[in-house]
Amino acid sequence: MPKFRKKPVVIEAMQFSDLDSYLEILKWMKICGDTVALANEVKYVTPLMLIPTPEGVMAANPTDWIIRGVKNEFYPCKNDIFLATYEKCD
Repeated sequence: MPKFRKKPVVIEAMQFSDLDSYLEILKWMKICGDTVALANEVKYVTPLMLIPTPEGVMAANPTDWIIRGVKNEFYPCKNDIFLATYEKCD
């Protein structure tokens, strides 16, 4: 059976934890030119952050990471999956 390795991709991510982190993430998304964030469609509903993604609206819980993808899209990732998949780089 052929085997494949995932190509290394450097991503940007911020961890969601509370209202303050929500505001920082929203600011970051707007700086990146995200039109969904600019339209104020990213919502904070205690304690969730609702993020429109290409696959539909996804909920981020506290401790989840918000990732900017290779096509400038944003989506949440569970903390344990993030830590198993990514490592910090410079």
